[in-house]
Amino acid sequence: MKKKNYSYIWVSLVILVFGIIFIPKIVDRVKSGTIVESNRMNVKSGDEELFYITLNDQKRRVPSFNFLNQDSLLITDKDYLGKVYLAEFFFTTCPSICPVMTKNLVALQEEFKDVENFGVASFSINPRYDAPHVLKKYAEKYGITDLDWHLMTGDQDAIYELANSGFNIFAAEESNAPGGFEHSGLFALIDKKGYIRSRTDKFGNPIIYYRGMISEEQGKNDEGETEQISILREDIKKLLEE
Repeated sequence: MKKKNYSYIWVSLVILVFGIIFIPKIVDRVKSGTIVESNRMNVKSGDEELFYITLNDQKRRVPSFNFLNQDSLLITDKDYLGKVYLAEFFFTTCPSICPVMTKNLVALQEEFKDVENFGVASFSINPRYDAPHVLKKYAEKYGITDLDWHLMTGDQDAIYELANSGFNIFAAEESNAPGGFEHSGLFALIDKKGYIRSRTDKFGNPIIYYRGMISEEQGKNDEGETEQISILREDIKKLLEE
């Protein structure tokens, strides 16, 4: 019995010492937010080169596509060659993240309004409703004026294939989701040759995509994720200089 009592005493001492030394540090980190911030989506400074996204050791290029834009013109992936552009998946009746995403893109449009080789590719995940004339009204509502910003519609299966397999950006029809569709609020950054590019996180891994559903003014969302529009702006400038 004495040996067991000694064991309990030693365990208690270890726990006490741990509490004295480490718990105040943990509390300080929680208060300062460093635990929340130390996640894989934290990124390095903007000085590093942008990485290519790879699959099976092959650089990932944007798959071929062809859809109608808001002016009922046929737009393909080849129309973006020679341009640095952003790709997103949205729908005009989205009641949640799409308006924020669009406003963030409009802010970037204004930032690069005098740059000829910058564009945006917006693919509707509700093409049954988002006909060209609907996309045209949406563009007018949000002040989309860049001639290289195409809001596209077409065959839904082809758009979902492009989203889920081509970009690996999730999109699905979901009756329980806001507006009837579920999708990721992410932007893909594509270089002049059609390759998907990104900077890296604090561990040296490409972040792949940029959060588009948090504005710079907001700073963070309720989950503690920080905005990435500011770093996206920096990375667009890098690719424009290549």
